[in-house]
Amino acid sequence: MMELIGTSFIGHQRGSESGQIFQVTNPATGQVLTPSFHGATEQELQKALELAEAAFTPYSLTSPEKRAEFLKAIADNIESLVDEIQPRMTGESALPEPRCRMEAGRTCGQLRLFANLLEEGSWVNARIETALPDREPVPKPDLRSMLRARGPVAVFCASNFPLAFSVAGGDTASALAAGCPVIVRAHCSHPGTAEIVAGAIQQAVISCGLPEGTFSMIFDQGRQLASQLVQSPTIQAVGFTGSRSGGRALMDLAAARPVPIPVFAEMSSINPVFVLPGAMAERGEMIATNLVSSVTLGAGQFCTCPGLVFTGGSDSFNEVLSKGFSEQPAATMLHQGIAKNYQSCLHTLSSQNGVQTLAKTEASGSQGGPAILKATHSEFIANPQLSAEVFGPSSLVIECETGADMLAAAASLEGQLTASVHGTEEEIANATELINILAQKAGRLIINGFPTGVEVCHSMVHGGPYPATSDGASTSVGTASITRFTRAVAWQNFPESSLPDELKSINPKGITRLVNGIYTSAPVS
Repeated sequence: MMELIGTSFIGHQRGSESGQIFQVTNPATGQVLTPSFHGATEQELQKALELAEAAFTPYSLTSPEKRAEFLKAIADNIESLVDEIQPRMTGESALPEPRCRMEAGRTCGQLRLFANLLEEGSWVNARIETALPDREPVPKPDLRSMLRARGPVAVFCASNFPLAFSVAGGDTASALAAGCPVIVRAHCSHPGTAEIVAGAIQQAVISCGLPEGTFSMIFDQGRQLASQLVQSPTIQAVGFTGSRSGGRALMDLAAARPVPIPVFAEMSSINPVFVLPGAMAERGEMIATNLVSSVTLGAGQFCTCPGLVFTGGSDSFNEVLSKGFSEQPAATMLHQGIAKNYQSCLHTLSSQNGVQTLAKTEASGSQGGPAILKATHSEFIANPQLSAEVFGPSSLVIECETGADMLAAAASLEGQLTASVHGTEEEIANATELINILAQKAGRLIINGFPTGVEVCHSMVHGGPYPATSDGASTSVGTASITRFTRAVAWQNFPESSLPDELKSINPKGITRLVNGIYTSAPVS
């Protein structure tokens, strides 16, 4: 069993105990957990940056197969530590054992998914245009392009997923897969879990013989080191999952650099659900029951929690919601800060003019009480506060008198991760206008389902227009997320021997490429 010592990971070494000391508290019991943790010093951060910069060229030029081996080694190491991770993760987050083990499986699964992507190889988007030296009036050069690693990446861990969106989560996995060294800033609410996972990655770096600066992880309870990390000229991109205010602050820091860099931040979403009249008449009570389960799952601490529900108005629907929410007990949230923020935002929402509380479970301390509220369409349109995110187990029903009201409500929404529509087969076929509006507002559209639950696969889009994410063209889940940490490079008139394997005419890797406008895996004649 790994003994926690509470210091950062600076390449192959561990940090000192001279940084700022902080502790973590079990949100369910209030017990202060050991050991104390030590924030990285400025000197340690600088050392991690120097190591990452030195590692970039050799690591980015490792073969895809070597990087795949590395990702699989991380997954194997984490799997061997699940029995050690689970009790620490539960103690730091109050998440139950099944959730911890599920998240560990998801984390290892996405690492292996990226490994498979690397081994197949076509993700580099290789494009070849062969020369036409006799073309008139201007000869056409030989041009070949593909994606290459962008540079060292800073990853900021999420509070609500101590594994899957943290030290070895999707941002880290996709950046490492792309060929980018990573410096992780651990979340201060689950540092013990972070330390165990960082040890698993560090061991994989060593066992695979990769450059020392391929991975580092710093502890940092404040904002000073985080700011320095983002502003360092070594860092070429940032991955972040968290609040809108946190993501916005990082975006502003990155934009103000002498050489700005992209921040890929997942920040804020209320995931609207639209229930059309036919579906309401046909199965309204079942939709209400399932909505209660979706909103209260994990104490509502998912970025895909449905926080807005648009209906034509139904007393029976509201009654089922009221009964369902009133029967849901208060649940311990991830930490006291999240619980306080939830209680404050819920109070602000329920205090708005025209908002009626249908059901609410009282809570205190680190608990979040489920709540369901109601308002009219006109009140929603008139008051932007009704579309503010309340991160926790609550939702707001907006009653619309007409279909035009629903369309107006959809058009007024900010960018979202998801949008869901419940309807009959005929209604869905005729809901083209609504669906087209929502396609401009959200990264994932769902028919007759709920957004909680994000499949990790090649086609998943976990992103959306601002403020759901900072870059609406990107995703933080699924293999397409690797492209965030790459840039396209073209080779013009290069001899065959000097080209990357992916662009050589003989196609030694056998990957699919766009050759003179046609996708093929055949050699270039």
